[in-house]
Amino acid sequence: MFMGEYHHNIDEKNRLIIPSKFRDDLGDSFVVTRGIENCLFVYPKEEWEKIVNKLTDIPFTKKDARVFMRFFLSGATTSEFDKQGRVNITSPLIDYANINKECVIIGAGDRLEIWALEAWNNFFDSAKDNMSDIAENLFNESGV
Repeated sequence: MFMGEYHHNIDEKNRLIIPSKFRDDLGDSFVVTRGIENCLFVYPKEEWEKIVNKLTDIPFTKKDARVFMRFFLSGATTSEFDKQGRVNITSPLIDYANINKECVIIGAGDRLEIWALEAWNNFFDSAKDNMSDIAENLFNESGV
């Protein structure tokens, strides 16, 4: 399980250091794609394959399924670490997530998320005040 929050800078060649804590769990090859809320999702190959299998079970005749698959899969790239533990992020993904320099890399269970610092701060500030209500709604609905 991925968890934690780390701050790193992306360099002028669009390379980002992934914390060593996460590298082993990602493996030699992993997938970076557009996430939801203008961040990037990073999946180990095994998790990525599970998601793709679920997506292929959704009928392509449903418009929402087609739109989501186009959005999610068109930005996906298979990536590997260089010798310094950096990953190269493609320009379309950098543009999508509005990443300029400072990034926040968070563990989010089955994936990593890469956020532009300002976007992460905005998300966190808006979510923190509602966290007790969100938790109550989630846990009451699931019976936990």
